[in-house]
Amino acid sequence: METTSRYLDALISELSHLPGIGHKSAARIAFHLLKAGDEEVERFIKTIRELKEHIQTCERCGGISDAPICAICEDLGRERSIICVVEQQKDILSIEKTGGYRGLYHVLGGVLAPLDGIGPDDLSIEKLKKRCLDEHISEVIIATNPTMEGDATALYLARILKELGVEVMRIAHGLPVGADLDFADSATIVRSIQSRVKI
Repeated sequence: METTSRYLDALISELSHLPGIGHKSAARIAFHLLKAGDEEVERFIKTIRELKEHIQTCERCGGISDAPICAICEDLGRERSIICVVEQQKDILSIEKTGGYRGLYHVLGGVLAPLDGIGPDDLSIEKLKKRCLDEHISEVIIATNPTMEGDATALYLARILKELGVEVMRIAHGLPVGADLDFADSATIVRSIQSRVKI
């Protein structure tokens, strides 16, 4: 469905490319922006521009940061002998909002998927091994999503990390099989971490 304005159509089209935003939601957002005052729209545009200009990847864990080392890695109040391994940066936010985990993180940047050409060298596995040795890590919690690729990645990591003398745990499957951390509620994520199992 097209509107009577090519500018509005273009905005709706761009918004509908965002994850979780269908055509109807995109149209609602576009009409909201159309009715909003210039100051609100400029603030919105400025926020997006600043995000793109200033956000960084943490040099240590691979998470999102405003500086070379993120606030979580810099926080001396966290349990520094435990690392929770996640697939993507957004997974850190899903776990952090629960308040149920106070260790460090490591972002793999995906999972092993041989059919898609993604092998160990395409993930941040060597950096994880180095961190385990350099930072005297005693426990690694693998929080990859409960998919076939996530489970295969967890088993692969368990095998190589055990050789380093690190205890390796897997979050419990309180998460539905095939689900993403991004869509799980806080209680389920906390329960999954607290009920982690050795692998």
